[in-house]
Amino acid sequence: MSKKLKKSSLQMAAEAAEAYVPVDEDFVLDVDQDIQTDKNYASQGFWKGVITRFFKNARAVIGLVIIVLIIILAVIGPHTSGHGYAEVIKVENASGKKVLARSIPPRVPGLHKLFTGEEYEDDFAESTFLFGTDTMGRDLWTRVWYGARVSLIIAFVTIIIDMIIGMSYGLISGFFGGFTDIGMQRFVEVANSVPRLVIVGVLATFMPKGIWLVIVALLLTEWIGMSKIARAEMLKIKEQEYIMASRTLGANNFTIIFRDVLPNTIGPIITQIMFSIPTAIFTEAFLSFVGVGIVLPQCSIGSLISDGFTNITTLPYQILPPIIVLALLMLAFNFVGDGVREALAPRIEDM
Repeated sequence: MSKKLKKSSLQMAAEAAEAYVPVDEDFVLDVDQDIQTDKNYASQGFWKGVITRFFKNARAVIGLVIIVLIIILAVIGPHTSGHGYAEVIKVENASGKKVLARSIPPRVPGLHKLFTGEEYEDDFAESTFLFGTDTMGRDLWTRVWYGARVSLIIAFVTIIIDMIIGMSYGLISGFFGGFTDIGMQRFVEVANSVPRLVIVGVLATFMPKGIWLVIVALLLTEWIGMSKIARAEMLKIKEQEYIMASRTLGANNFTIIFRDVLPNTIGPIITQIMFSIPTAIFTEAFLSFVGVGIVLPQCSIGSLISDGFTNITTLPYQILPPIIVLALLMLAFNFVGDGVREALAPRIEDM
Protein backbone atom coordinates (compact mmCIF):
# COMPACT_ATOMS: atom_id res chain seq x y z
CA MET A 1 0.00 0.00 0.00
CA SER A 2 2.84 2.39 0.93
CA LYS A 3 4.62 1.69 -2.37
CA LYS A 4 1.47 2.53 -4.28
CA LEU A 5 1.09 5.77 -2.34
CA LYS A 6 4.75 6.60 -2.92
CA LYS A 7 4.47 5.94 -6.65
CA SER A 8 1.31 7.96 -6.92
CA SER A 9 2.92 10.93 -5.12
CA LEU A 10 5.93 10.78 -7.45
CA GLN A 11 3.68 10.57 -10.46
CA MET A 12 1.69 13.54 -9.22
CA ALA A 13 4.88 15.59 -8.74
CA ALA A 14 6.08 14.66 -12.23
CA GLU A 15 2.76 15.56 -13.75
CA ALA A 16 2.74 18.91 -11.91
CA ALA A 17 6.26 19.66 -13.19
CA GLU A 18 5.25 18.82 -16.76
CA ALA A 19 2.13 20.93 -16.48
CA TYR A 20 4.01 23.99 -15.15
CA VAL A 21 4.40 26.75 -17.70
CA PRO A 22 7.44 29.06 -17.10
CA VAL A 23 6.79 32.78 -16.87
CA ASP A 24 9.08 35.76 -17.46
CA GLU A 25 9.61 36.37 -13.72
CA ASP A 26 11.40 33.03 -13.41
CA PHE A 27 14.27 34.32 -15.54
CA VAL A 28 14.84 37.75 -13.94
CA LEU A 29 18.33 38.08 -12.37
CA ASP A 30 18.24 39.35 -8.76
CA VAL A 31 21.29 41.65 -8.80
CA ASP A 32 20.88 42.49 -5.09
CA GLN A 33 21.27 38.89 -3.99
CA ASP A 34 24.55 37.95 -2.24
CA ILE A 35 25.45 34.75 -4.05
CA GLN A 36 28.95 34.63 -2.51
CA THR A 37 27.73 33.87 1.02
CA ASP A 38 26.13 30.70 2.23
CA LYS A 39 23.54 32.34 4.46
CA ASN A 40 22.56 29.10 6.15
CA TYR A 41 26.17 28.45 7.15
CA ALA A 42 26.90 32.07 8.02
CA SER A 43 23.98 32.22 10.44
CA GLN A 44 25.55 29.39 12.45
CA GLY A 45 28.74 31.10 13.61
CA PHE A 46 31.29 29.43 15.87
CA TRP A 47 30.54 31.45 19.00
CA LYS A 48 26.81 31.21 18.41
CA GLY A 49 27.18 27.44 18.38
CA VAL A 50 29.29 27.57 21.54
CA ILE A 51 26.66 29.62 23.36
CA THR A 52 23.87 27.32 22.15
CA ARG A 53 25.69 24.19 23.32
CA PHE A 54 26.59 25.83 26.64
CA PHE A 55 22.97 26.70 27.49
CA LYS A 56 21.87 23.18 26.58
CA ASN A 57 24.11 21.93 29.40
CA ALA A 58 21.94 21.92 32.53
CA ARG A 59 24.86 21.74 34.99
CA ALA A 60 26.63 24.65 33.31
CA VAL A 61 23.49 26.78 33.45
CA ILE A 62 22.97 25.94 37.13
CA GLY A 63 26.59 26.89 37.85
CA LEU A 64 26.22 30.17 35.96
CA VAL A 65 23.04 31.03 37.89
CA ILE A 66 24.77 30.34 41.21
CA ILE A 67 27.74 32.53 40.25
CA VAL A 68 25.50 35.39 39.15
CA LEU A 69 23.45 35.19 42.36
CA ILE A 70 26.56 35.18 44.56
CA ILE A 71 28.02 38.15 42.65
CA ILE A 72 24.73 40.06 43.06
CA LEU A 73 24.63 39.29 46.78
CA ALA A 74 28.30 40.24 47.12
CA VAL A 75 27.51 43.62 45.56
CA ILE A 76 24.24 44.48 47.32
CA GLY A 77 24.26 42.13 50.33
CA PRO A 78 26.45 44.25 52.65
CA HIS A 79 24.09 47.22 52.15
CA THR A 80 20.86 45.39 53.01
CA SER A 81 21.39 44.79 56.74
CA GLY A 82 22.04 48.39 57.76
CA HIS A 83 25.32 47.44 59.48
CA GLY A 84 28.89 47.86 58.29
CA TYR A 85 31.27 44.91 57.99
CA ALA A 86 33.43 46.31 60.84
CA GLU A 87 30.58 47.75 62.91
CA VAL A 88 30.17 46.43 66.43
CA ILE A 89 26.42 46.32 67.01
CA LYS A 90 25.05 47.70 70.27
CA VAL A 91 21.36 47.80 71.22
CA GLU A 92 19.78 49.85 73.96
CA ASN A 93 17.86 47.68 76.44
CA ALA A 94 14.83 48.55 78.58
CA SER A 95 16.97 50.20 81.25
CA GLY A 96 18.65 52.45 78.68
CA LYS A 97 21.99 50.64 78.78
CA LYS A 98 23.87 49.74 75.59
CA VAL A 99 24.17 45.98 75.19
CA LEU A 100 26.69 44.36 72.82
CA ALA A 101 25.06 41.99 70.29
CA ARG A 102 27.69 39.31 70.76
CA SER A 103 27.39 35.67 69.54
CA ILE A 104 23.71 35.84 68.66
CA PRO A 105 22.41 32.89 66.59
CA PRO A 106 20.54 33.57 63.34
CA ARG A 107 17.17 35.13 64.02
CA VAL A 108 14.26 36.68 62.14
CA PRO A 109 11.63 37.85 64.67
CA GLY A 110 8.71 37.64 62.23
CA LEU A 111 9.49 34.07 61.16
CA HIS A 112 10.14 33.02 64.75
CA LYS A 113 6.70 34.25 65.82
CA LEU A 114 5.08 32.69 62.73
CA PHE A 115 6.41 29.20 63.41
CA THR A 116 6.45 29.19 67.23
CA GLY A 117 3.73 31.67 68.10
CA GLU A 118 6.12 33.34 70.56
CA GLU A 119 8.33 36.40 70.49
CA TYR A 120 11.91 36.81 71.59
CA GLU A 121 12.12 38.15 75.14
CA ASP A 122 15.75 39.29 75.27
CA ASP A 123 17.30 42.69 74.58
CA PHE A 124 17.48 41.93 70.84
CA ALA A 125 13.83 40.95 70.38
CA GLU A 126 13.32 43.36 67.48
CA SER A 127 16.72 42.83 65.80
CA THR A 128 17.13 40.72 62.67
CA PHE A 129 20.37 38.78 62.09
CA LEU A 130 20.03 36.40 59.13
CA PHE A 131 23.40 34.72 59.79
CA GLY A 132 23.74 35.78 63.42
CA THR A 133 26.63 37.79 64.88
CA ASP A 134 30.21 36.89 65.72
CA THR A 135 32.01 37.04 69.05
CA MET A 136 32.80 40.73 68.53
CA GLY A 137 29.16 41.65 67.88
CA ARG A 138 29.43 42.15 64.11
CA ASP A 139 26.70 41.13 61.68
CA LEU A 140 27.72 37.94 59.87
CA TRP A 141 25.35 38.55 56.93
CA THR A 142 27.24 41.72 56.08
CA ARG A 143 30.66 40.18 56.71
CA VAL A 144 29.99 37.04 54.64
CA TRP A 145 28.93 38.95 51.53
CA TYR A 146 31.64 41.57 51.98
CA GLY A 147 34.15 38.72 52.32
CA ALA A 148 32.76 37.08 49.18
CA ARG A 149 33.22 40.39 47.36
CA VAL A 150 36.85 40.63 48.48
CA SER A 151 37.58 37.02 47.48
CA LEU A 152 35.97 37.45 44.05
CA ILE A 153 37.84 40.72 43.39
CA ILE A 154 41.16 39.09 44.30
CA ALA A 155 40.41 36.08 42.10
CA PHE A 156 39.28 38.05 39.03
CA VAL A 157 42.10 40.63 39.22
CA THR A 158 44.84 38.04 39.59
CA ILE A 159 43.42 35.74 36.90
CA ILE A 160 43.15 38.59 34.37
CA ILE A 161 46.75 39.67 35.02
CA ASP A 162 47.97 36.06 35.01
CA MET A 163 46.15 35.47 31.73
CA ILE A 164 47.94 38.41 30.10
CA ILE A 165 51.36 37.39 31.49
CA GLY A 166 51.02 33.64 30.97
CA MET A 167 49.42 33.90 27.53
CA SER A 168 52.10 36.29 26.24
CA TYR A 169 54.91 34.20 27.74
CA GLY A 170 53.61 30.94 26.28
CA LEU A 171 52.89 32.37 22.82
CA ILE A 172 56.34 33.95 22.54
CA SER A 173 58.07 30.79 23.80
CA GLY A 174 56.23 28.52 21.36
CA PHE A 175 56.55 30.87 18.39
CA PHE A 176 60.31 31.40 18.44
CA GLY A 177 61.22 27.87 19.56
CA GLY A 178 64.85 26.77 19.61
CA PHE A 179 67.07 28.11 22.38
CA THR A 180 64.50 30.77 23.25
CA ASP A 181 61.87 28.14 23.96
CA ILE A 182 64.33 25.93 25.85
CA GLY A 183 65.46 28.77 28.11
CA MET A 184 61.95 30.03 28.79
CA GLN A 185 60.65 26.53 29.57
CA ARG A 186 63.51 25.82 31.98
CA PHE A 187 62.51 28.99 33.85
CA VAL A 188 58.91 27.74 33.96
CA GLU A 189 60.05 24.40 35.37
CA VAL A 190 62.08 26.10 38.08
CA ALA A 191 59.23 28.46 38.97
CA ASN A 192 56.74 25.57 39.03
CA SER A 193 58.97 23.47 41.30
CA VAL A 194 58.94 26.02 44.13
CA PRO A 195 56.10 25.22 46.59
CA ARG A 196 53.48 27.92 46.95
CA LEU A 197 53.88 28.03 50.73
CA VAL A 198 57.58 28.80 50.34
CA ILE A 199 56.74 31.75 48.09
CA VAL A 200 54.14 32.97 50.57
CA GLY A 201 56.61 32.61 53.44
CA VAL A 202 59.23 34.66 51.62
CA LEU A 203 56.68 37.33 50.69
CA ALA A 204 55.42 37.47 54.28
CA THR A 205 58.88 38.49 55.48
CA PHE A 206 59.03 41.48 53.14
CA MET A 207 55.39 42.49 52.80
CA PRO A 208 52.72 43.28 55.39
CA LYS A 209 49.87 40.81 55.70
CA GLY A 210 46.82 41.73 53.70
CA ILE A 211 45.19 41.76 50.31
CA TRP A 212 48.34 42.74 48.39
CA LEU A 213 50.32 39.80 49.76
CA VAL A 214 47.60 37.42 48.52
CA ILE A 215 47.48 39.09 45.09
CA VAL A 216 51.26 38.98 44.63
CA ALA A 217 51.39 35.33 45.76
CA LEU A 218 48.72 34.40 43.20
CA LEU A 219 50.42 36.41 40.46
CA LEU A 220 53.68 34.55 41.01
CA THR A 221 52.11 31.10 40.73
CA GLU A 222 48.94 31.08 38.62
CA TRP A 223 50.43 32.30 35.31
CA ILE A 224 52.35 29.04 34.72
CA GLY A 225 49.28 27.03 33.73
CA MET A 226 48.21 29.74 31.30
CA SER A 227 51.64 29.79 29.66
CA LYS A 228 51.63 26.02 29.11
CA ILE A 229 48.22 26.12 27.42
CA ALA A 230 49.22 29.07 25.21
CA ARG A 231 52.53 27.43 24.22
CA ALA A 232 50.82 24.16 23.29
CA GLU A 233 48.33 26.01 21.10
CA MET A 234 51.12 27.99 19.44
CA LEU A 235 53.08 24.82 18.60
CA LYS A 236 49.92 23.37 17.06
CA ILE A 237 48.99 26.43 15.01
CA LYS A 238 52.23 28.09 13.90
CA GLU A 239 52.96 25.64 11.06
CA GLN A 240 49.54 25.93 9.46
CA GLU A 241 49.06 27.36 5.99
CA TYR A 242 47.53 30.71 6.93
CA ILE A 243 50.49 31.47 9.22
CA MET A 244 52.90 30.68 6.37
CA ALA A 245 50.83 32.89 4.06
CA SER A 246 50.99 35.74 6.57
CA ARG A 247 54.77 35.39 6.75
CA THR A 248 54.98 35.37 2.95
CA LEU A 249 53.01 38.62 2.80
CA GLY A 250 55.58 40.26 5.08
CA ALA A 251 53.82 40.26 8.46
CA ASN A 252 56.17 40.75 11.40
CA ASN A 253 56.41 38.41 14.39
CA PHE A 254 54.29 40.60 16.66
CA THR A 255 51.46 40.67 14.12
CA ILE A 256 51.57 36.91 13.59
CA ILE A 257 51.57 36.14 17.32
CA PHE A 258 48.87 38.53 18.49
CA ARG A 259 46.71 38.93 15.39
CA ASP A 260 46.84 35.57 13.64
CA VAL A 261 47.54 33.04 16.43
CA LEU A 262 46.04 34.64 19.56
CA PRO A 263 42.38 34.64 18.36
CA ASN A 264 42.63 30.90 17.69
CA THR A 265 43.80 30.17 21.26
CA ILE A 266 40.93 31.99 23.00
CA GLY A 267 38.86 28.83 23.47
CA PRO A 268 41.39 26.83 25.52
CA ILE A 269 42.39 29.99 27.43
CA ILE A 270 38.76 30.65 28.44
CA THR A 271 38.46 27.07 29.63
CA GLN A 272 41.64 27.45 31.67
CA ILE A 273 40.33 30.68 33.21
CA MET A 274 37.12 28.97 34.32
CA PHE A 275 39.14 26.37 36.21
CA SER A 276 41.73 28.87 37.52
CA ILE A 277 39.20 31.19 39.20
CA PRO A 278 38.06 28.60 41.81
CA THR A 279 41.71 27.71 42.40
CA ALA A 280 42.48 31.36 43.11
CA ILE A 281 39.46 31.66 45.43
CA PHE A 282 40.49 28.54 47.33
CA THR A 283 44.11 29.70 47.56
CA GLU A 284 43.01 33.06 48.95
CA ALA A 285 40.78 31.29 51.46
CA PHE A 286 43.63 29.02 52.50
CA LEU A 287 46.11 31.88 52.93
CA SER A 288 43.60 33.87 54.99
CA PHE A 289 42.79 30.76 57.02
CA VAL A 290 46.45 30.24 58.00
CA GLY A 291 46.78 33.91 58.93
CA VAL A 292 48.83 35.47 56.11
CA GLY A 293 45.93 36.86 54.10
CA ILE A 294 43.26 39.41 54.91
CA VAL A 295 43.65 41.11 58.29
CA LEU A 296 41.06 42.69 60.57
CA PRO A 297 38.83 44.61 60.30
CA GLN A 298 38.62 43.48 56.67
CA CYS A 299 37.37 40.00 55.96
CA SER A 300 37.29 37.38 53.23
CA ILE A 301 35.84 33.92 52.91
CA GLY A 302 39.03 32.40 54.30
CA SER A 303 39.31 34.74 57.30
CA LEU A 304 35.64 34.14 58.17
CA ILE A 305 36.19 30.38 58.06
CA SER A 306 39.24 30.83 60.28
CA ASP A 307 37.25 32.88 62.81
CA GLY A 308 34.42 30.36 62.79
CA PHE A 309 36.79 27.43 63.19
CA THR A 310 37.99 28.71 66.57
CA ASN A 311 34.40 28.51 67.90
CA ILE A 312 33.18 25.51 65.90
CA THR A 313 32.28 23.44 68.97
CA THR A 314 30.33 26.17 70.81
CA LEU A 315 29.07 28.43 67.99
CA PRO A 316 28.86 26.22 64.85
CA TYR A 317 26.51 28.64 63.07
CA GLN A 318 29.39 31.08 62.55
CA ILE A 319 31.38 28.82 60.24
CA LEU A 320 28.50 27.47 58.14
CA PRO A 321 27.70 30.54 55.93
CA PRO A 322 31.27 31.15 54.64
CA ILE A 323 31.84 27.42 54.09
CA ILE A 324 28.60 27.11 52.11
CA VAL A 325 29.45 30.19 49.98
CA LEU A 326 32.96 28.84 49.29
CA ALA A 327 31.60 25.39 48.39
CA LEU A 328 28.98 26.87 46.05
CA LEU A 329 31.58 29.05 44.33
CA MET A 330 33.97 26.14 43.80
CA LEU A 331 31.19 23.87 42.55
CA ALA A 332 29.61 26.51 40.29
CA PHE A 333 32.87 27.55 38.60
CA ASN A 334 33.75 23.90 37.96
CA PHE A 335 30.31 23.33 36.43
CA VAL A 336 30.77 26.38 34.20
CA GLY A 337 34.30 25.30 33.29
CA ASP A 338 33.10 21.85 32.25
CA GLY A 339 30.27 23.44 30.25
CA VAL A 340 32.63 25.81 28.45
CA ARG A 341 35.06 23.01 27.63
CA GLU A 342 32.31 20.79 26.22
CA ALA A 343 30.80 23.70 24.27
CA LEU A 344 34.13 24.62 22.68
CA ALA A 345 35.03 21.02 21.78
CA PRO A 346 31.74 19.06 21.51
CA ARG A 347 31.79 15.33 21.14
CA ILE A 348 30.11 13.77 18.11
CA GLU A 349 27.31 12.25 20.18
CA ASP A 350 26.55 15.69 21.73
CA MET A 351 26.16 17.47 18.40
